[in-house]
Amino acid sequence: MCLQEDLTSRMIKGHYQSSFKLPRSSEDCLYLNVFTPANRNPKSKLPVMTFIHGGGLVIWSASLFDGSALSALEDVVVVSIQYRLGVLGFFSTTDNQLRGNYGFKDQIAALQWIQENIAAFGGDPSSVTIFGESAGAISVSALVLSPLAKGLFHRAIAESGAMTMPDFVASKSEDLLYRQNIVVKVSGCDLASIADCLKKKSEEELMVIAKRMGMMPLPARVDGVFLPKPVEEMLADKEINKVPFIIGMNTQEFGWVLPLLFNITGISEGMTREAAALILRNLPLMGPKPKAIPFILDEYLGDIDDPLEIRDRFLDLCADTMFGIPALRLAKGHRDAGLPVYFYEYQHPPSLLAHVRPDYVKADHGDELFFVFGGPFLRDGVLFAGPATDAEKALSRNMMRYWANFARTG
Repeated sequence: MCLQEDLTSRMIKGHYQSSFKLPRSSEDCLYLNVFTPANRNPKSKLPVMTFIHGGGLVIWSASLFDGSALSALEDVVVVSIQYRLGVLGFFSTTDNQLRGNYGFKDQIAALQWIQENIAAFGGDPSSVTIFGESAGAISVSALVLSPLAKGLFHRAIAESGAMTMPDFVASKSEDLLYRQNIVVKVSGCDLASIADCLKKKSEEELMVIAKRMGMMPLPARVDGVFLPKPVEEMLADKEINKVPFIIGMNTQEFGWVLPLLFNITGISEGMTREAAALILRNLPLMGPKPKAIPFILDEYLGDIDDPLEIRDRFLDLCADTMFGIPALRLAKGHRDAGLPVYFYEYQHPPSLLAHVRPDYVKADHGDELFFVFGGPFLRDGVLFAGPATDAEKALSRNMMRYWANFARTG
């Protein structure tokens, strides 16, 4: 998997309590996995579903996702791709030594490979659907916008993420400056020669930088090439790749995984209004400007004083600001361009995780992946696989069918 600190491994063992074995982290990581039905006709031209993993553009790997059930049960070719992460994938400088968006360009290279080679695996290069979750969904929406990706895919699904999310796009040099200064500090490089300095770093030294950066995302950049203009301008000007688009989110995107990642703990017994305000002020990914926070809290919390209800409403607020509003803005931009767009809300928390997380958690960030990838039908030892109720098996079959039908016909 692409170079990253060990948070992925710790999440798998701690949050998901899985024994899944991760591959080694390396700079040599631009690989992809192809899953095809075992009994396919040698001359078949099956729809291709290309998955882009999430992880805040700093962690995770294509190897976490087994596409064999989706491929076999829905008669499609599934491809999962990797891309450079963190500093190697997305760092850019105000002086243009490094222009950023390298991870997105890796994704484009993977799509180009699919166009040239997928027919050998029974896939149809004229029927490629990209789908991704979290940062993978941000990537999907970036590819929907980028002129460099034109013609490389034909449908798109964004699960719980959008390029319109706060803090994920830098439109001007001031947006880059803060993170540029952090990378200079943690790398020990001089800004004037930072590109050359980073290239000379060993994998071990780059791992140290990744650990120091933690989960801080490095934003996509309006570079005039991959992103010719700011996202809002591109949407307003209808400069979008003309493909059908599914966009959606889960009921409680900020229920469990993300609070743990952001070190928000001790809320099982509820929270106060003051704690809610403090979190909003200290998490730029939430988006609200400081002056707006009191008004937002009044809107969501009203005059309630019950700590449990404050917590539940605050979690809804976080989900709306981080995911709901950006997703709706993206969907409206696609609609206004006269293109087919569909919006969903996923609502079922998997029983597999019931013993792991608090009982107040509903459908959390990433929960749908267990069902989209056919988790109930995958072998043991695979992440997002495990025991399921009969109702969950039916739900998984339905979700795979929905996604695959969209890949077939739009």
